[in-house]
Amino acid sequence: MKSEQELKELVKQKYGEIALQDKVTNASSCCGAGGCSTEVYNIMSDDYSALEGYNADADLGLGCGLPTQFAQIKPGNTVIDLGSGAGNDCFVARAETGATGKVIGIDFTPAMIEKARANAEKLGLNNVEFRLGDIEKMPVTSNTSDVVVSNCVLNLVPNKDAVFKEIYRVLKPGGHFSISDVVLIGILPEALRKDAEMYAGCVAGAIQKQVYLELINANGFENILIQKEKPIYIPDDILLNYLTPQQVADFKNGNSGIYSITVFAQKPKQEAACCAPGCC
Repeated sequence: MKSEQELKELVKQKYGEIALQDKVTNASSCCGAGGCSTEVYNIMSDDYSALEGYNADADLGLGCGLPTQFAQIKPGNTVIDLGSGAGNDCFVARAETGATGKVIGIDFTPAMIEKARANAEKLGLNNVEFRLGDIEKMPVTSNTSDVVVSNCVLNLVPNKDAVFKEIYRVLKPGGHFSISDVVLIGILPEALRKDAEMYAGCVAGAIQKQVYLELINANGFENILIQKEKPIYIPDDILLNYLTPQQVADFKNGNSGIYSITVFAQKPKQEAACCAPGCC
């Protein structure tokens, strides 16, 4: 497997290319990056089109859930979207925050930021902004946000612990997140787990579901709740790019699986006092 920096550069390159692809191409692949399937099937994402604020130009078919649907966004809230892409989740969040709220999208792919800003300009939204930056070190002041959302992005980040620390930092006390992401149950076949292309395609970068939840807990969040969970089906013609027919059969008949989960967790309203030496 490549180094953390090499993986990040790979993702940046792939998502720069994805910004120029159409939704049909993206939706028939693994987060837009893996080989396209001949099956007419949206592998990862749920259907956004019925949600208020939905904008077809901003929907690249890259998500694996509907985090905004579960995010309990209120009018006037400040919302941060991690890995905002072309802006779809931001525009849905803006419909819920209203004119008195604010939505900040963060993405480290310049082509995505350019596309999102163009979409916001077309929609005439002056309280949605897009910032170029790394979600492991967000260009946002601490204790800024009421809600953080993200859709199929943390699995692309090698250092997920750093992202959860940043989410904790930027949330106001009592603020919360709702994140859709890809996780694993059981052991992924080695060829999928190690392949760099599948890393950019969301699958090889995923970690075990239990480890994911433990990271959230270890970073001080409370009221952790899985709001939705569904298996992710990857068609045989994509799997066969990485596995032999027998390996595909073994994988599909085994106990391991790839899942989309949407997770809620809250930053405590009052942080516990630190009593370690030199802390108080």
